[in-house]
Amino acid sequence: MRIAAAQILSGRDPADNLRLVRDSVAEAATRGARIVVLPEATMRAFGAGRLDEIAEPLDGPWATAVAEIARAHGVLVVVGMFTPGEGGRVRNTLLVTGPAGGSSDGGGGADGGAGGDGADAGDLHLGYDKIHLFDAFGFAESDTVEPGDATRVVTVDGVGIGLSVCYDIRFPGQFRALAAAGARVTLCSASWGSGPGKVDQWRLLSRARALDATTFLVAVGQADPEAEGVQVKSGAPTGIGHSMLVGPDGTVRDEAGPGAGLVLFEIDDDEVTDIRKKIPVLANGRITEDRAAEVVR
Repeated sequence: MRIAAAQILSGRDPADNLRLVRDSVAEAATRGARIVVLPEATMRAFGAGRLDEIAEPLDGPWATAVAEIARAHGVLVVVGMFTPGEGGRVRNTLLVTGPAGGSSDGGGGADGGAGGDGADAGDLHLGYDKIHLFDAFGFAESDTVEPGDATRVVTVDGVGIGLSVCYDIRFPGQFRALAAAGARVTLCSASWGSGPGKVDQWRLLSRARALDATTFLVAVGQADPEAEGVQVKSGAPTGIGHSMLVGPDGTVRDEAGPGAGLVLFEIDDDEVTDIRKKIPVLANGRITEDRAAEVVR
């Protein structure tokens, strides 16, 4: 399976950002990508304006346009947008849309090829709402964003694909849960905050989560505004680049630099089976995050 990481730098205008999606998908398709992954907050960059002004449902015009782009090029597109939440907040949603290669329903949060209105049989058009909100490093995402409450795995060409967004990557239990639900590849779309040590943390966490769950991890971030010569609002998590592919053994197989660009990753699903035979951490695990530790006083 060939997965394209479209490391873009989104801005304020959803229409301009949609053009970035269209251009990225067109290029990725010509280079043989099956899945095209774009960053969190592609619809509107953090710090670039109110999110509730542009949030729309999955059957709204922006998401519908992305679905048309995906179907026109015959690829699955995974892209960060914002959907309406409760109480004036929005949801930080990862839209998944396009041909899934046939339906294969799974349990434990897995979805096969269930399409939305107007979708062909085998199409996907659904969202994953970011569970863990970035209330850290002086930024309070929960002020404007409502958290999701369910993990999600989709099936593409018979391969389980887990979904995650940015700050989720600091929570290993989510990635093990995705693997337990059938994920063999996990996608993490991000707009990672910059700062001292943050690139190292991004790399370390990506490697750890792949190794925790013995899955491939495709981590796709916003490009670094500084590398693109763009001034952005101070304090907003606007991206550092360094999209990467990590193998199920925790090794970095390929990594982009800080600037905008398209990177193609090749994934061999058979390697997940081989690694899980050698390092059966999923099968061997006994103590889980849901089980309280015994305290001796």
